[in-house]
Amino acid sequence: MHGDGQIQARFAGSLGGFSLDVGFECPMHGITALIGPSGCGKTTILRCVAGLQRMAGRLRVGAETWQDDARQLFLRPHRRPIGYVFQEAGLFRHLSVRRNLAYGLTRIAPGERRVRPDEVADLMGIGDLLERQPDRLSGGQRQRVAIARALLTSPRLLLMDEPLASLDRKSKQEILPYLERLHDELAMPVFYVSHASDEVARLADHLVLLKAGRVRAAGRLGDLRARLDLARDLGAEADAIIKAEITAHDPAYHLSYLDFSGGRFSVARIDLPVGHRARLRVLARDVSITLQPQTDTSILNIFPALVEGLAENDPARILVRLDLAGTPLLAGITRKSAALLQLTPGKRVYAQVKAVALVE
Repeated sequence: MHGDGQIQARFAGSLGGFSLDVGFECPMHGITALIGPSGCGKTTILRCVAGLQRMAGRLRVGAETWQDDARQLFLRPHRRPIGYVFQEAGLFRHLSVRRNLAYGLTRIAPGERRVRPDEVADLMGIGDLLERQPDRLSGGQRQRVAIARALLTSPRLLLMDEPLASLDRKSKQEILPYLERLHDELAMPVFYVSHASDEVARLADHLVLLKAGRVRAAGRLGDLRARLDLARDLGAEADAIIKAEITAHDPAYHLSYLDFSGGRFSVARIDLPVGHRARLRVLARDVSITLQPQTDTSILNIFPALVEGLAENDPARILVRLDLAGTPLLAGITRKSAALLQLTPGKRVYAQVKAVALVE
């Protein structure tokens, strides 16, 4: 798919002993996470997108071309409408929060400003911090101010390079809901670099999986997490991330019901309102397969499914990729069970989900 709704990136070059040769496309909306081991090229790609590092290639952001070597086109960093958030907040220590935000605003001509200071302050929850100096803020607060300052440059693309890496667990939990709001309320694409799989599962819509300067895979979060060749590497942690919507609460049984393309999950009561979009994590080891729907069982979550593929996980176990009306799910079962059930691609079965967790 090409066009104004896509970001198309292609970079190739060397830095010392490191070689980068990548090409990928992703949507002009939502959060695209660049993931992979240290030294695989994540930050280099961000720097190439920002124009801070020049490598051969092409970069198109929606309808705009920022680099095209074939046309000898290369926009300098100051001409690229990006916001950049680093591990460290990088606030001006001698300026108040309000004046730090004003610095971001002054980088943009009045006629090109698409984001208002009051909107950003509300979005990032910093309205009561405006008169404070940076040294009187917690790590999470400083990073929220840094994100707000980046947003006030009215970027077409927001780059975030491990923005939570320097924070402790408490500060991370404090800032994640604001990043979710950023995702939900701003129609702005984000490139998000992280090593933390829980952050990626909670925030990302699209993944670019990197290894040694190459793209190993790229696609939607749910599709890639449930891809057999990638899931095998995770062993016991192989899982699927399912997007669902809270549709009802059951006070009698203290349950919440969440609908997705394949049916309805029943889970322990979630303290979130009806209509809230949530992400559920289902480990492959918590999914079993049956040929007939079971009624005399304690398992509440049973869904009709189609076997899409099988892959050996270890000498004793098999990973099975299932399709639940458009939602992929993985099941980890023994090779003997797969043989007894005569599982083959295209076979109709039922998936029994023994445990499910809200991603948070």
